[in-house]
Amino acid sequence: MGMGPTFVPLIDPTAAALIPSLALLGPLLLPASLLRAVLPSLTSTASYWVLADDETDLISVLNEGAEKVILSPFQLSLVASVPSHRLILHLLNIDDTLDLSSVSGVYIDQDSTLSADETGLKGKQVYLSGASISSDTLLDRLRDTKVTYIIPTSKLTTGPTTFTHLSIPEAFLAPLTSDRPDGLFPTIVSTTSSSPLGLVYSSAVSVTEAIVTQKGIYQSRKHGLWRKGETSGAVQDVISIRADCDSDSLLFTVVQHGEGFCHLPQSTCFGSLNGVERLQSTLERRLRDAPEGSYTKRLFDDEELLRSKIMEEAEELCEAEEKEEVAFEMADLVFFALTRCVSKGVKWEDVERALDRKSLKVTRRKGDAKPKWVEKITSALSVTKSTPSESPTLVSTSTATKSPTPVKLDGSNEEFDEKIQMRTVTLSTIPESERSSLLLRPVLNSLAMIDKVRPIVERVRKEGDAGLLSLTYQFDRAQLTSNVLLPPYPIPQISDLPIDVRTAIDIAYSNVRKFHEAQAEKGPLIVHTMPGVVCSRFARPIARVGIYVPGGTAILPSTAIMLGVPAQVAGCKEIVLATPPRPDGSISPEVLYVARLTGVTCILKAGGAQAVAAMAYGTKEVPKVDKIFGPGNQWVTAAKMLVQNDTDALVGIDMPAGPSEVLVIADQSSNPTFVASDLLSQAEHGVDSQVVLVAVSLSDDHLAAIETAVDEQARALPRVNIAKEAIKKSLIIRVDNLEEGMRFSNEYAPEHLILHLDNAKDVVDLVDNAGSVFVGAWSPESCGDYASGTNHTLPTNGYARQFSGVNTLSFQKHITAQELTSAGLEELGPTVVKLAEREGLEGHANAVRVRLAALGKKN
Repeated sequence: MGMGPTFVPLIDPTAAALIPSLALLGPLLLPASLLRAVLPSLTSTASYWVLADDETDLISVLNEGAEKVILSPFQLSLVASVPSHRLILHLLNIDDTLDLSSVSGVYIDQDSTLSADETGLKGKQVYLSGASISSDTLLDRLRDTKVTYIIPTSKLTTGPTTFTHLSIPEAFLAPLTSDRPDGLFPTIVSTTSSSPLGLVYSSAVSVTEAIVTQKGIYQSRKHGLWRKGETSGAVQDVISIRADCDSDSLLFTVVQHGEGFCHLPQSTCFGSLNGVERLQSTLERRLRDAPEGSYTKRLFDDEELLRSKIMEEAEELCEAEEKEEVAFEMADLVFFALTRCVSKGVKWEDVERALDRKSLKVTRRKGDAKPKWVEKITSALSVTKSTPSESPTLVSTSTATKSPTPVKLDGSNEEFDEKIQMRTVTLSTIPESERSSLLLRPVLNSLAMIDKVRPIVERVRKEGDAGLLSLTYQFDRAQLTSNVLLPPYPIPQISDLPIDVRTAIDIAYSNVRKFHEAQAEKGPLIVHTMPGVVCSRFARPIARVGIYVPGGTAILPSTAIMLGVPAQVAGCKEIVLATPPRPDGSISPEVLYVARLTGVTCILKAGGAQAVAAMAYGTKEVPKVDKIFGPGNQWVTAAKMLVQNDTDALVGIDMPAGPSEVLVIADQSSNPTFVASDLLSQAEHGVDSQVVLVAVSLSDDHLAAIETAVDEQARALPRVNIAKEAIKKSLIIRVDNLEEGMRFSNEYAPEHLILHLDNAKDVVDLVDNAGSVFVGAWSPESCGDYASGTNHTLPTNGYARQFSGVNTLSFQKHITAQELTSAGLEELGPTVVKLAEREGLEGHANAVRVRLAALGKKN
């Protein structure tokens, strides 16, 4: 057990600036009158005591989180059931007649001159007021650890001690002693869950700076003051600083950011984290980059599945009897429960703090189970008793549905009892006030994601190539010596890239290039706005662009084509293609081949937020770009949004991104098999894909045929589990006529719009909002995704209302110019002068006046 506090700060209304430093060192003493004002500003890790007054509800204060209360003698009878270690008696003077058995200490609110020998008052800890003691004298007294001083914050400072103010760092250091010749203090650095990260050393200087900044700062025996993470970005937020029982060593409890504490690729200087902390680290990593279709990804995306698994494992734990079986089932329950915690941004240390807060309660609930659980268990037990021939297994708490079968990592086919089908609504029966809910996509907390990617982006920004290499190893498991590959790129071997695949890429490249070349402006726009005044606009390529191609183990040459071709056609001088490397550090031969075709000038072997940061800020090896294009997961999207708003980066992005989506409009002329295939081609992208069918005057039989085809085709897909989850969340909107269907579509503004309609070509004129339109039964979305010629990088989440898909002009900017003759200025000048005068901008007006004067014109 560590040494108790040698001083406790009594908070006053002016103490806000000191609280972060004081909270590191032990409890804060809050007057009851300030409790409600101060508590909201405290971190969840700060501990506090309460100085009660006559109006204080002592039991409520203790239940709400106060570790101790300082109370008057007449209040003792109100807390008879409270453990003595939670109570300190407030005395005006020493009174030997008082029974102190029900308290842990006494607070003497006077200018006491008690010596250390006199403070063992009946074996209780003594707390003395230090309000009227001079600061230098008080600093000497703090070296006596038998007494704890209550010091008002008006008397404290983070600076040096003066006659009137006591230094907080000096007060903390006063009772410490070092048995080392160099005067340093051995320091254990620990996580908030008490796992040791490493052993370091501290000095008076490093401790002082750590207290003032609340950052991990230590004393290197070789290099002097060591500000942890100053160069690596792996900084530490200090949560608490404690001395041990002998006052000769320290414990820093920290939140470690970045890769870890050790200089080796491991979490701690003693190896990897274990147990719950190791599981938490794994789950946090899987939340960022779990592949689509993996079981963990499915758990994060499907709250119903996760809820079912938690209840299932809790039931199995209750049924377990043997020691090993109980441990095994508890481990399963912890896995699923912690998965839910991580999905909600809750860490294990938050759970531990909640446990600590619960332990502070002095009144307890009765503790009976809620009626619904009592009924379930009673019912289950009655079932098992009535069927003695069966093994005694409790009925599942989720009896309405069969417990879901885990999704295979590759999303491969499994058997399903229930039909794979979409939810159906009839638009005319939905009130206008509720129709907007049909337009909603999953809510992505972009601000929370930006906070998560910020440390990654900052690390690359500060450390450059070194940080990028480290993050590539951390996230992509690729040990590289350089993240950059420059041309000429090697030609993939036939064994890696067969002729038929190469031919398919060539055809797709040719078609996409033809369409994007046609978009390029052939010359400047020139307009004679009035005699002698010529205005023009001309296009210039964005000089340096970055294109992000998701990958790693995936193969996505289509995205490389869709981004590389318009950059090439636009004439961009530098094209940086970023894609995650495979574990061996290589790039997929398909992407490498497209890079050769499209004239990519640099391949960045990195993915995620770190790739975005490298392109946005540049490193010694990675060229800085002016605009970043391409799809990616929520980490990539958040990083793009972050750097776009950083004026130091001066980088643009293509558009906001979200899960892929399709809206199909079908009438009675549609082929149910074709419609189903289009719905499923989008549903297999991911469990968060958005799939909507607008059924225009479809008969019940026709709609049933589509639903049957969806179920049958889905079961035949390798990624059936992914499609099934997407379809479950998808909608069939029944409408009475085409006009109603098109109004809904334009409000929804889909990424992909497929028209399975009679005379579909004529309906295109009614499309106001869509990323790309697929016209008629023979135009599957797949063709646009790969090889028809249009671009598949399209606006999602309803952004098709204001954004276009990526095109040649996306990689260019337009510059305007104007040229006036003297006659043109004579004609236009007076108008400009009048408007400038009206706005009070005489400098503008004068620039015209001097020219008119030179022409002999009065103005």
